[in-house]
Amino acid sequence: MPPRMTIPTQLELGVLLADPAEERYGYDIGTSAGLASGTVHPILARLEGAGWLESRWEDVDSSAVGRPPRRYYRLTTSGVQAARAALARRHPARVPWFSPQPSPGPS
Repeated sequence: MPPRMTIPTQLELGVLLADPAEERYGYDIGTSAGLASGTVHPILARLEGAGWLESRWEDVDSSAVGRPPRRYYRLTTSGVQAARAALARRHPARVPWFSPQPSPGPS
């Protein structure tokens, strides 16, 4: 079942679609989307459950880096297509992140 397209979900997808091949961790996604930390991970879990995201735990020595390992997320190939289609249905004329072409710079 596709995830609900709430505004926070759309914001997270926008962050992930900015560079679909890039792996990002939850705090980074939330900060970029302007969302509170308690909002981010439930949405990521729903998107992963729908098959739109894949995740992996960072392989680091916590004591060496001074923090716990991060869980990184990335859109799947089908997730990129599904996210673009879902956002296009919600905002066909004004959502920049579902367009495969970068927007032109100032002239």
